[in-house]
Formats: sequence, C-alpha cells, structure tokens
Amino acid sequence: MKNSGFLEPQQLFFLSPAEPAEEEEEMPATEKDLAEDAPWKKIQQNTFTRWCNEHLKGLNRRIADLQRDLSDGLKLIGLLEVLSQKKMYRKYHLRPNFRQMKLENVSVALEFLEREHIKLVSIGTGSTGGQLCSW
Repeated sequence: MKNSGFLEPQQLFFLSPAEPAEEEEEMPATEKDLAEDAPWKKIQQNTFTRWCNEHLKGLNRRIADLQRDLSDGLKLIGLLEVLSQKKMYRKYHLRPNFRQMKLENVSVALEFLEREHIKLVSIGTGSTGGQLCSW
C-alpha cells in the first residue's frame, strides 16, 4: 500500500475518535424559565400578538413580530387609540425613517398612557394576574 497522504478505507476503522463530545450540563429550572426561548415566553408572545392583531383589524394593520413591529411606535399608537377610543395628544411621525423619529413616536405613546393615568404592570403569573395595564 503506497502512502499517498490519504487514508485507505480499511485504515479508517483503526483511528481513534478525536475527543468525545462534551455532554451539555442541564440548566437549572430558573435559568430555563428565563432563557430567551423558554416555551412560556413563546406562548405569551403568540397570545399577545393575536390579541393586538384582533384590535388592529379595524385599522388594517397587523403585527407579525412584536419587537420589530412596535419599535417605530406607529402600531403601538394605533393600538392605544383603538383601545382608548381617543386620539394622541401630540403629533407623531407618520413615516419614521430614523431612529430618533421612532423613539419620539414611542414617547408619544408612553406620554399618552401617563396622561390617561394608565399604569403598566408586568405580565406574568404573579399577583397581577397577568394584567397588562389598568384602565
């Protein structure tokens, strides 16, 4: 057998594996719950997305990804106007092309909540009972 630098098929069986793959350590339960891809987070995200879309139907708007679609403030403003049946107190950017314009729109929405005395509370299974806001 000539040594050409390549292994012959019969030589492959005699090679020892490199290093055995390290076994991944099990995450503690609390870390699993806080993980980005925790199942309960996906369930809440999907539920809230469907709830938002149900209310945004009348505006012919739709949310696919909460973080991306609410980031410019427009759908958030639309949702607040539908839910409160009031218009924003301040003007906002209808075509926010820059980050600053998007942040200003979100600020308009947060200011609206404050002026309407709407308190945001955490979403969860704690003592709040999963409330998003109190009207």
